Amino acid sequence: MGNSALKAHLETAQKTGVFQLTGKGLTEFPEDLQKLTSNLRTIDLSSNKIELLPPLIGKFSFLKSLVLNNNKLTALPEELCKLKKLETLHLNGNHLRQLPAAFGQLSALKTLSLSGNQLRTVPTQLCGLRHLDVVDLSKNQIQNIPDTVGELQAIELNLNQNQISQISVQISHCPRLKVLRLEENCLELSMLPQSILSDSQISLLAVEGNLFEIKKLRELEGYDKYMERFTATKKKFA
Repeated sequence: MGNSALKAHLETAQKTGVFQLTGKGLTEFPEDLQKLTSNLRTIDLSSNKIELLPPLIGKFSFLKSLVLNNNKLTALPEELCKLKKLETLHLNGNHLRQLPAAFGQLSALKTLSLSGNQLRTVPTQLCGLRHLDVVDLSKNQIQNIPDTVGELQAIELNLNQNQISQISVQISHCPRLKVLRLEENCLELSMLPQSILSDSQISLLAVEGNLFEIKKLRELEGYDKYMERFTATKKKFA
């Protein structure tokens, strides 16, 4: 991509606050963007070949949305955690194995998508995020859900297509969790905490494609309580 094309994009971004450059084979984060650290609200560099997010990302203090789907990122810089206004972070289809230690400082974060990475655990850093609504960790290599999950503030947690065989009973204590997606994992029925059914806020539990027949779920204690929540929620949205 020529400099003149980039320049045109930068000029537009200066006016609109949006810099979008997708599918252009970029191998690095465009350094020229740092001229716009106070203008930009949205950066979308999806479907490129970016391997590294530079520390200068921390200077975009007004950034609300960062989209880097389908790149080649293997790690994220700690500086990313300085983005106090960031509400949306999409990093699907990269090679991430973990999140920066200070990730819990992204205090405005509402939507986090990390589908199709190489995470092996549910990152504990997510539990400090008070405004988190949706977390997508589908298509990773997560094998269990740890006790710390009880502090997660998300409304929806998507863990489809992982390798989960164990779930901490603490998941029932998530204060705002309404939707829990666990399709296509390695769960035996006995490993599904009954408290999810009898004693949680969860009103949509998606567990198709595990190591048990769905109809067996109906025989579990607490299933009728879960169905009450499920039906009430359905009526609300009907």
